[in-house]
Amino acid sequence: MSVETRRKLTQVDILVAIADFAEVFRTPDGETVFATIEVDRHHETWPVRSRAFRRWLGRRFFELEHKPHGAQALQDALAAIEARAQFGGAAVHKVFTRVAERHNRAIYLDLVDQEWSVVEITASGWRLLNNSPVKFRRSRGMLALPRPVPGGSLKELHGFLNLRDDDQWALVVGWLLAAARPAGPYPVLVLGGEQGTAKTTMARVLRALVDPNMAPVRAEPRDVRDLMIAASHSWALAYDNISHLSPWLSDAICRLSTGGGFSTRELYENDEEFIFEAQRPVILNGIDDIVTRADLLDRALLLDLPVIQETKRRSEGEFWGGFESARPQLLGALFDAISMALRRAALVRLPTRPRMADFAIYVTAAAPALGWEDDYFVAVYADNRSAATEVAVEATPVGPLVRAIAEEGDWTGTAANLLALLDERVDEKVRKAKTWPTTPVALSGILRRLAPNLRALGVEVIFQKETKRPRRRLIMIKNTGANQRLERPDRLWDAGRDATQPEASPRNPAPDKGGDARDDGDAKIPGRSGDTGGDAGHASGDGQPPVPSCTPDWDDV
Repeated sequence: MSVETRRKLTQVDILVAIADFAEVFRTPDGETVFATIEVDRHHETWPVRSRAFRRWLGRRFFELEHKPHGAQALQDALAAIEARAQFGGAAVHKVFTRVAERHNRAIYLDLVDQEWSVVEITASGWRLLNNSPVKFRRSRGMLALPRPVPGGSLKELHGFLNLRDDDQWALVVGWLLAAARPAGPYPVLVLGGEQGTAKTTMARVLRALVDPNMAPVRAEPRDVRDLMIAASHSWALAYDNISHLSPWLSDAICRLSTGGGFSTRELYENDEEFIFEAQRPVILNGIDDIVTRADLLDRALLLDLPVIQETKRRSEGEFWGGFESARPQLLGALFDAISMALRRAALVRLPTRPRMADFAIYVTAAAPALGWEDDYFVAVYADNRSAATEVAVEATPVGPLVRAIAEEGDWTGTAANLLALLDERVDEKVRKAKTWPTTPVALSGILRRLAPNLRALGVEVIFQKETKRPRRRLIMIKNTGANQRLERPDRLWDAGRDATQPEASPRNPAPDKGGDARDDGDAKIPGRSGDTGGDAGHASGDGQPPVPSCTPDWDDV
């Protein structure tokens, strides 16, 4: 470009021309325009209105013109860049936060480091990539994950968690595996226990393994808008020291767990609607029974943490120093388990399909990498769901009374008849409580919400129209005697067994020792032997430099 031609260009023209050196695209909903730019030999993706992109434009402008651009010129240039992307046939890409998936079933996890590195996890292993094949966005408050190191074991995480037994450990590992998936459903991890049981510490530890943040645990949101803002800028959510979960928040977390849309009015707009649809892993903790509504309990993993003896408490510096030292190996072990889950998920067949069956199948598929029998986690999960069912029924004064009626024999009548019967069985103090239904309609609503939980406990609640009077609705209560729990395997957990070597069983055949089975339990690193350090690696074959990688050698099951 000649000097004379450049003199004819305005600052806006130059800034728009600089943007041509970036990959400008829009999201599928057309609401946001992003740009992927090259910075210090790596690529970053930012909204065109972000401070990072504006700084990139300003630096390139200064390098060309040797002076800063005007403020109004920048605003006009950004408007022009957005208009070209919206209406000029720009490419369309999805933009992800922390975790993503491609059509080849590979999972990508953004480390949020300065080099914009990502971890690619497939059924054959995991590796580090310097250039991500998917678009990630960064939000304020997101912190970096360390570079994972192969050869570790998730069992080391047990020492940083205050758990009552191995069943609680299995539920925590299950939540952690699900939280690293790009799509739900995600169980809600509910940590209960008296003060001093390290509930908040556990939430911080678990979030530090999937989505570390400057504010890892937060107070409960004030409204749906606050919840959606947090969910749109983070991957995992952790709410601390909750004393009461309001109905609107309980319903919103249900939608975050299994998927659902939220809509609200755009800020400063009267007729524009903002729609957010996503699923997110969630952790809740509190002293009381904070989750009591049946629909959320059906999506929850309930842990009642034990008291920590004074002699076993550790200082903050010692605890977090040890955790940070172990975190790279823990991440590597977590990615090993995810790789195993991807490898076996299509082969897993559960005897029954519980609520959130995809989650149960996924964790079961990872069992050989965790040292579990195939039927172990399903049994633990079933026990936890049974406990949640009991909590849901006992949380309302109506539930125990309906169970008592069923035990006396089958009952049929209208909602008004049933309400009158229940009123007779409680005192005035209960009838005046906020949780007690005052109308037949309110009672019907409670029963419909409790029906799945009562059914699991052997009580069937049936709503039907009366044959002779179609406008009259009847409620039938029957004792089905179907309160059965899944039978536990004889041997569920062997903490001393190598987590990478599944023991022989009818569900877990022993690996063929003539094949890929190994004795040391470490991940095999191509190109090096006897060393699983962080610098081991191999060329990726797609132009990537040698990077650490981990390729599990378990045989197909």
